[in-house]
Amino acid sequence: MILVVDDQEDLLKLLEYNLSAEGFRVVCTTTGEDGLAKAAQLAPDLVVLDLMLPGIDGLEVCRLLKQDVATQHIPVLMLTAKGEETDIVVGLELGADDYITKPFSPRVLVARIRAALRRKRARPADALASIRVGDLYIHPGRHEASVGGRQVPLTSREFDVLHFLAQRPGWVFTRHQIINGTKGEDYPVTDRSVDAQIVSLRRKLGAASKYIETVRGVGYRLNA
Repeated sequence: MILVVDDQEDLLKLLEYNLSAEGFRVVCTTTGEDGLAKAAQLAPDLVVLDLMLPGIDGLEVCRLLKQDVATQHIPVLMLTAKGEETDIVVGLELGADDYITKPFSPRVLVARIRAALRRKRARPADALASIRVGDLYIHPGRHEASVGGRQVPLTSREFDVLHFLAQRPGWVFTRHQIINGTKGEDYPVTDRSVDAQIVSLRRKLGAASKYIETVRGVGYRLNA
């Protein structure tokens, strides 16, 4: 089931028609508040989310979805007229799985939805296993990380990068591998974005930042 949250009635009809024609069950709503309620109630397979909504805007909806243990696993595809680079970066940093700007091709949207669903199904069975590296503890099920018992406030993207590195301690990953490993191939994130996530992670982890090592000319690893 696909949950579509957009305040344009004509666009909702277009999306419902095209997604239904592709075999998806579609539920539509026009406000962020109702979108959050329906996501919690219906547990959709994916959320298509507009940014400019009345009341709670799309960015806040995405943030709240990714903070809630019950909904944080649901892929979010942002569909919006806000196409500036800063808007895209903010949306992705909050945990969106993809970002499409209006006007858009319905065929491209369907392809992006299918790709996001494939990435979701491809997650390994042990992806929710807790990981401990020294005094750093990572709990994927709760989407939480702690150092010496102190919870570290990470964004969804920061957590994904940390969890990816922690699943293979000592292994060195290129920036491109980190992007593919956390969001899938052809995901619209640059190498520079990975560097920014690492800088932010090190700052937030404090003394535990020593576990994240830079391998010059290659990339990064988490090493105990």
